Amino acid sequence: MKGASLATLLDSRAIECLAYNISQVYPNFASAAFRKAARRSVEGLGIMPRGVALAEVLHEFLPPRFDEAAGILVASLGPPLQGTSGHGLAPFFYLPHTRFVSLYGVNSRYNEGRDPFESAMQAQHEMTRRFTAEFSIRRFLIADPDRTLKKLLEWTLDPDPHVRRLCSEGTRARLPWAERLPMFIKDPKPTLPILEALKDDADLYVRRSVANHIGDIAKDHPALAVKICRGWLRGASAERFWVIRHAMRYHAKKGQPDALEVRRLAARR
Repeated sequence: MKGASLATLLDSRAIECLAYNISQVYPNFASAAFRKAARRSVEGLGIMPRGVALAEVLHEFLPPRFDEAAGILVASLGPPLQGTSGHGLAPFFYLPHTRFVSLYGVNSRYNEGRDPFESAMQAQHEMTRRFTAEFSIRRFLIADPDRTLKKLLEWTLDPDPHVRRLCSEGTRARLPWAERLPMFIKDPKPTLPILEALKDDADLYVRRSVANHIGDIAKDHPALAVKICRGWLRGASAERFWVIRHAMRYHAKKGQPDALEVRRLAARR
């Protein structure tokens, strides 16, 4: 799938691969019937709807209890991504996996009355190391914000940069392509401990997400974004100065005086 276009992702070849991977860890998988239903489900759809459609077909062919089905999907995953760049669109192969978690792991309805939260979080932890759970985690932030934010704050210490980036990217209120998080558009303060924990992350991949997150906050709460960045100026490294400049770039281009001043102060390094 590396080098493919969005228009051809999650096509028959991907469905064949998906069926093969699952059949290797779940011998009872009705592979032929799944492939036929999956190909029919994605006809005429774009990439994001294809992810949902394939997740719904997976639900028909995997065990009905979420934690069992999620365990099978996790067992079928390939190795984690090595590095944070150069993967192209290939990781979108795992979009159906993350959509499955967001569709069926949010409440006990699909888990025989048992709370699926921990199973869903563990599945997303593994999946985000291969693709990203920034789209699926949002359903959990809406349904159970306190527990989800607590888990994400724990993950800011994870050794994998893909997991750490999820903590910032998944909580962005206006993440492109993703479901909005209206409660964080109204009040972004619950996400600030995550950004504080990651502002000096060792990986630019993570720091860029933090900067973009602050940039999103600035669209709705410019004074708060400026206040955060002013506070981060104290004792800042060159890397953190870059985060501040990147976070303020949109409003600086608009000529907003506070943003221009903060960028000027952050340009000293």
